[in-house]
Amino acid sequence: MTIPQSKGFNGKQMFIWLVALALGGILGALQVSWITAICDTIAAIFTRLFKLLAVPTIALAVTTTLASLGAQRKTTKIFLRTLAYTLLTTFASALVGLLLFRLIAPGNLEESAIAEGASSVATQFQALSYRNHLLSVVPDNFVGSLLGGNVLSVIFLAAAVGLTLAIRRDSPQVQALAQVIQGMQEVLFTLIRGLVWILPVGIVAFASQFATQFGTWVSGALGKYVLVVILGNLIQFFLVLPCFLLIHKLNPLKVFRAMLPAVLMAFFTKSSAATLPVTVASAENNLKAKPEVARFILPLCCTINMNGCAAFILVTSLFVMQNTGIVLTLPLMAIWVFISVFSAIGNAGVPMGCYFLTLSLMAGMGAPLGVMGLILPIFSVIDMVETGENVWSDCCICAIVDKAVSKEA
Repeated sequence: MTIPQSKGFNGKQMFIWLVALALGGILGALQVSWITAICDTIAAIFTRLFKLLAVPTIALAVTTTLASLGAQRKTTKIFLRTLAYTLLTTFASALVGLLLFRLIAPGNLEESAIAEGASSVATQFQALSYRNHLLSVVPDNFVGSLLGGNVLSVIFLAAAVGLTLAIRRDSPQVQALAQVIQGMQEVLFTLIRGLVWILPVGIVAFASQFATQFGTWVSGALGKYVLVVILGNLIQFFLVLPCFLLIHKLNPLKVFRAMLPAVLMAFFTKSSAATLPVTVASAENNLKAKPEVARFILPLCCTINMNGCAAFILVTSLFVMQNTGIVLTLPLMAIWVFISVFSAIGNAGVPMGCYFLTLSLMAGMGAPLGVMGLILPIFSVIDMVETGENVWSDCCICAIVDKAVSKEA
């Protein structure tokens, strides 16, 4: 199937985005109630539209890619490479977080503050179960998985359908069905390109929201904890991931410029899944990645490649355990590196998914959830940075694997 290509993210588009960011920041800094209300409404509309397209994008992308590649050796290589780089980058992020936690060494919080923070999480933890989250990966209803937006479940279904189409490709009925699915995907990508075209309006609203939320200030032990989390994400974003690109002889600045729309969307929407339509469109149109590579890797990565989440789980868990009175030995911290990485892989790519997953892990240990309550007011900004890093990591993996596939072609 031929996908119409755009001219990419050119200088004019870059200028428009920067102006939109600046304008949104100014509007947010004004703190005018009616402006804030309008921007919140516009941001909510764009977020809903991207969420609307996210699940169909995942389902159709995985299905059509596997239907065309099937169980070929090429597909297996793409999957194994994606999984390998996901583990490498996620472990790297967790280790950076651990190193910073040891160096900056955030202290303990006051007991009164922890008790006060407990009231913030009491109602939000109702009916939360990490076990149920894992069980929900296995779908029990075709329509329910799509309507519920369970990304892992959708990928499971899409992979099964795509491989079935590949196996039965000689059947005329199956070929007809594959053509219909490809047509649906073409319509979907046309809608995505239209939404990206009007995205500067949404960027103004998202930037305004960010400027309003950024007013929160923390100090002391909590401030050091936030510094560890944010600094760890920035080191992973600007140093570690570019090193992965350089090792594979890819220009980090060129890749970043091509994928900037996706990174910015991730930053403001705080959802890897909601950003997926922009990520796939940017990879194909700007980065010039092969459609069969981008449409297979990116839906998968937006679910399992959670660099920022792994670092957050590790640092937050250590911080909470430390405030519980647990002695953080090196073997214990090493164990939690693995726990954080594999927990992040199963995390949902939705706003606050990482927070609730950590909350579940800490509740299972009987740790004081009041610490999580103190983190909650500032998590919105943390979530923005983490999601931006997650999607940037997805983009880097896509670029690396696409180059490897091109060499073998």
